[in-house]
Amino acid sequence: MVSETVQVSCVTNGGTESNQGFKRKHLGSDEHAAASCHNGSDAKGDIGASDRDLTANVYEDTQLDNASKKVRLPKELTLQDMFNNHNAFDDDEEDDSDWEPVQKHIEILKWFCTNCTMVNLDDVFHCDICGEHKESGILKHGFYASPFSPEVELIQVESEARPRGKDFWSEDSASNCSTAVGFDERMLLHSEIEMKSHPHPERPNRLLAIAASLAAAGIFPGKCCPIPAREITPEELQMVHSSEHIAAVDLTAQMFSSYFTPDTYANKHSAQAARLAAGLCADLASVIVSGHVKNGFALVRPPGHHAGVRQVMGFCLHNNAAVAALAAQAAGAKKVLIVDWDVHHGNGTQEIFDQNKSVLYISLHRHEGGKFYPGTGAALEVGSKGAEGYCVNIPWSRGGVGDNDYVFAFQHVVLPIASKFAPDFTIISAGFDAARGDPLGCCDVTPAGYAQMTHMLSTLSGGKLLVILEGGYNLRSISSSATSVIKVLLGESHECELENLVPSKAGLHTVLEVLKIQMNYWPNLSSSFEELQSQYGMYSVDNKRKRVKKRRVLEPPIWWRWGRKRLLYHILTGGQFHPK
Repeated sequence: MVSETVQVSCVTNGGTESNQGFKRKHLGSDEHAAASCHNGSDAKGDIGASDRDLTANVYEDTQLDNASKKVRLPKELTLQDMFNNHNAFDDDEEDDSDWEPVQKHIEILKWFCTNCTMVNLDDVFHCDICGEHKESGILKHGFYASPFSPEVELIQVESEARPRGKDFWSEDSASNCSTAVGFDERMLLHSEIEMKSHPHPERPNRLLAIAASLAAAGIFPGKCCPIPAREITPEELQMVHSSEHIAAVDLTAQMFSSYFTPDTYANKHSAQAARLAAGLCADLASVIVSGHVKNGFALVRPPGHHAGVRQVMGFCLHNNAAVAALAAQAAGAKKVLIVDWDVHHGNGTQEIFDQNKSVLYISLHRHEGGKFYPGTGAALEVGSKGAEGYCVNIPWSRGGVGDNDYVFAFQHVVLPIASKFAPDFTIISAGFDAARGDPLGCCDVTPAGYAQMTHMLSTLSGGKLLVILEGGYNLRSISSSATSVIKVLLGESHECELENLVPSKAGLHTVLEVLKIQMNYWPNLSSSFEELQSQYGMYSVDNKRKRVKKRRVLEPPIWWRWGRKRLLYHILTGGQFHPK
């Protein structure tokens, strides 16, 4: 029983050495008492006396210890008790001056969506942003891979693959093919070396997803013919960029990793990838203008429409569309049309051809008063030094712009101006970041919308059309949109005809603003402007009636004017209040 009491005392007091000594001392008294019993003494009085003495001593010590316990550490300590008895917690035997709390690092498991690069917790199987499955097969099967299941499940492929093998360019193969595709796997080596907070949106998977979609649909390889890749020469680049620009890009080949701007990276393979992309675009333009093929698609990266005469920016190193335009003119095209439907304004392309009347540049992009990247591309930017009117900007004032507004702008601005210009060759700077689901563009253009715009542009320049990939960062969106565009190039009927489209109010306002400016340089726009202006006037009248009706609903009862609520009445009606 003593032992049990001592053990409780030890636990309660929290002592170490002193309590152990207390326990050992009384265990020694027990041993002495046991030895006396085993000595066989018959004197009951002596044995009884010693027992009583021992019991009394143990009892006294126990009571004293319990009393000291109660004084030092009550059963339930309050803050005041702890303050008054702070010495009871001191441990003089050990020096804890260098004690530090144990820091436990809890690692949160996460994964990045293959489709949109957004971060998700490990226990989630579908991306919170785009809904793509954690083990999506989009890089193997393109947008035909199911977004809701692992890569083994596929959406039904619309057409059977007809592999042609890795054909090389020849006039014989071109005679059996109307659409050429430019692609080289070395462009996949251009990538960001060290990932930051999440994967860079301009990543090699963009090309892989499109290539996988085209292969699954039997388009490429299959219905389209490839052209051999070559690197653009410095002499060809100097027609577009300054020598300092070219040297700066070439210098990255000597660096493991570098950045031109915080979002524009390069590694030792980036310069070659940029030269390959520009070379493919130049050669595609040449073979289309020369009549070897009817049209083409440049499946290239890095993109180019932000690259200006001297600056590298916006993920772009060399301006592929500008290189292709000059190559087309070298091959015999006198006038070149560039239509840029990337969600960002192609400031580099505009700068390069700002004073050139032989190249008409038309851009549809988010602008929002200059608040959307890169901030250029206002409707008033029309060209300079005799080339006014050869730069047409259609700046959307908000996000969420969809098929209706884009096709409406094509019908009333793009096609009327382009038809009057009568180009010999047409280039589409095809950024698919205005597509539905894109994390950067936040717009709502569908594959059917891109197909419709491609079909409308194919009626120009005798069908001589080159589509060059620019932006687009949702893999499912860009792969499905690019596939729809190439189907139009092949002459296949696109998914649906978009007719009787009604634009949004903001879209109609933007188109009217552009028409009012551009009709000074393209008189054929006047009739369209007058027609749409009357339509916009009807919108204004309807909106004014709605505002008046809403205002009337908020008017207070007339009797409030003379009652206790007269102050509130005058506040709501805007009148003056004269207290008595």
